[in-house]
Amino acid sequence: MNKKICLSLSCAFALNLYAQDLGTMEVAEKVTNKVVNNVNTQDIKNADLAEVLAKKSPSISMIRRSGIANDIILRGQKRDNIKVTIDGGMIHGACPNRMDPPTSHIITSNIQTVEINEGPFDVTEFGNLSGNVKITTQKPQTGVHGSLEGTFGSFGYKKGVINASAGNEKIKVAVTYSKEESDQYKDGNGDTLFEQNSKNATTAADKYQDKYKDMKAYEKQSLMVKTIININDNHELEISGTKNESDNILYPSTGMDAKYDDSKLFNAKYTAKNLGSFSKKLEVKIFKSDVDHPMDITLRNKNTNAMMAGMTNHLTTDAKGLKVMNTFDALGSEFLVGLDTSKRNWDGKYYNDKKPFIGHSIDDSDTKNNALFIKNTKKIDNFKFEVGARYDKTKIDTANSSDEDREYNSLSGNVVVTLTPNKNTQYFVGIGKASRVPDARELYFQKSGKSIGTDTLEKTTNTEIDFGLEHKYEDGKVKAKFFYSKLENYIYFRNSGTENKFENIDAKIYGLELNGSYYINDTLTLDAGYAYKVGKKDEAMTGQTDKDLADITPAKTTIGLTYDHSDMTSLRTEFVNVAKWDKFDSDNGEQALDSYNIVNIKAQTAFSKNIELTVGVDNLFDETYAVSNTYSDLTLLASGSNEKMLLNEPGRYVYANLKFKF
Repeated sequence: MNKKICLSLSCAFALNLYAQDLGTMEVAEKVTNKVVNNVNTQDIKNADLAEVLAKKSPSISMIRRSGIANDIILRGQKRDNIKVTIDGGMIHGACPNRMDPPTSHIITSNIQTVEINEGPFDVTEFGNLSGNVKITTQKPQTGVHGSLEGTFGSFGYKKGVINASAGNEKIKVAVTYSKEESDQYKDGNGDTLFEQNSKNATTAADKYQDKYKDMKAYEKQSLMVKTIININDNHELEISGTKNESDNILYPSTGMDAKYDDSKLFNAKYTAKNLGSFSKKLEVKIFKSDVDHPMDITLRNKNTNAMMAGMTNHLTTDAKGLKVMNTFDALGSEFLVGLDTSKRNWDGKYYNDKKPFIGHSIDDSDTKNNALFIKNTKKIDNFKFEVGARYDKTKIDTANSSDEDREYNSLSGNVVVTLTPNKNTQYFVGIGKASRVPDARELYFQKSGKSIGTDTLEKTTNTEIDFGLEHKYEDGKVKAKFFYSKLENYIYFRNSGTENKFENIDAKIYGLELNGSYYINDTLTLDAGYAYKVGKKDEAMTGQTDKDLADITPAKTTIGLTYDHSDMTSLRTEFVNVAKWDKFDSDNGEQALDSYNIVNIKAQTAFSKNIELTVGVDNLFDETYAVSNTYSDLTLLASGSNEKMLLNEPGRYVYANLKFKF
C-alpha cells in the first residue's frame, strides 16, 4: 500500500521529486475542503486561474469572458457570494461587468496552492457567504534556485517566465516575472473572437471594425517579489508585492473592450510564536490593493459616430485592511480570537472624445467593515468540534447625494463536527449561518442616466447544512459531500424594467459532490468527480413565472487517468462531461445550452534534474461548445430576437512548455 500511495502522489504531481530542491510545499486536503497543489508547476497552459480551477474541481465552473481573465462559479455562487483572497489579502475587480474578477489579478506562474472551502464555515473572512477560495503564492527558499521557461500554444500563444529564489536561514527573497500574449483563439467552428462577434451580434454598431480583424486577444505581464525574514526562531515577517499589467483585452460578447487592466497587491504578515500562556501563535496581516480599468468602444463600429467616439467607462477600486489573530490553549481546547477591519473604495465615470466627463457609473463609494471573531476547536475521543462566531459592522457611503448611505450589522456562526472512527474513515456535518452586504454596483450603479443599482437592498443571509464522508481503501479513496443552502434576501438581477434592477429574493440551492481515486497498479491511477445541484427561487419575481435560479450549472463529471512511465515521465488523460442546461432562468436572460464532452491530454518528462518538457492538447476532438450562460447580471450583446450572445470555448488547443531549472 505504501508503494502505491507514493506512486499516486507522483502521478498527481509528476516530476516534483526535483521540486523538492526548491522546498515545494503541499497543503493537506481534508474531508471538508479541496486543495489544488503545485499550480505553478502543473498548470502551465496559460495564466488563467479560473480555467485551472474549473478543471480541478467538479463543483467549480468557469464564466468565459475573454481569452483571459475569466470568472468562476462555486456551487452556483459567484461575485461577492464567494470570497477570494491572495496570501490573505483582498483584491477586487473594478469592472461592474466582471471583465476583471479577483482570480484574474494573480497568474498561475505565481501560485503554489489554492484551497477551496465550500459553505459558510470560515468566520475569519468578511463576506464568506457560501464559500471561499484561498490562494497562496510561491515562497522563497534557502540556497540559490531559479528557472527559465517558455510556453507556446495554438492561436499564437507565447509565454515566458523567469523565476529566481535566494536566501539563508535569516532572509529569503523570490522574484517571478512573466509575460504572455495570444492571438484570438478559434472555436470548434473555426471562428475567431472577431468572427464570433461578427456572426452573432445583432446590432452592427456593436461589431468590431474590419481593421481590427487580426488584432491580438490580449497582452499580459506580471511581477511578483516576496521576502521572508526570520527574526529568530519564534518571529517571522513575510512581505510580498505583485504588479499586473494587461493590455488590449478583447471582450467580443460585450459592448466594450478593456484598454488596459492594471493592478497592484501588497501583503505583509508578522507571525510570533510561543509568546506566553495566552498566545502560542500571533498573526498580524495587512494588505493594500488597487485596480485601474478603463473599458471603451474604440474597436467597435459605433466609435465612428462622432458623438460617441471614445466612449469610456473608467473605473478604479482600491482596498486596504488589517487582521489580527491570536491562538491559545484553554479549557482543554484551542481558541482563535481576532479582529478584522477593511475599507474598499469604488469609483467610476463615463467620458468620450468630446466630453471629459459625462457622468458617474459608480460615484466614489466606500465600504468600511469592522469585525470581531472567535473560533474554538476541541477534540473528544474520535470527535473534533469546531465552533465559530463573527460579528460585523459595515457602513457603505456614496458621494452621490441622491443615493442612500447604508449600515449593516450581522452575527454569523457555525458548528462543524468531524468523526474519525478509524484512520481510514471520516464523517462530518456542518451547520452555519453567514451574511454578505451589497456591493456598490448593486446599490449605486448608473448607466445612461438611470439607476441600475437599488440603494434599499438588504444584506443576504445564507443558512446551510453540509454533511459528508471520506473513506480510504488500500487501493484508493472516496469522498462524498451533500449540502442544502437557504438564501434569505438573496441579491438578484431582474431583466425587466429600466431602473433598480437588483432585488432581494428568497431562494435555495442544494446538491452533492462525489470524488474518488483508484490505484489500478503501480503505474496507473484513475480519478473521478461528479457534481450536481438544484437552485430555486421560493417565488417567481413580480411579472415573471420562472422559478429556476440563474448560474446553476448542470451536472458535471470528470474522469482522469494518469500513467507513470517512470519517476521522470507521466501521461494524463482527462474526460469532462457537462449535461445540457434543462433548468435555467429564461425570464432573466438564460437560455438552453447543449451538453458537451471534452478530452484533454498532457505529458510531462524530465530529461535531467534541470530540464523538463510538458506537451498537451485540450479539446482533442475540436468540439464547439459554451461553458457559461447569459444571465442578465452581465451586460451582453443582443443576439437574435430574444437572446444574448454566447461565447464559445477554444477549439483544439496544442501547447508545449520547456523549463530549465538551476
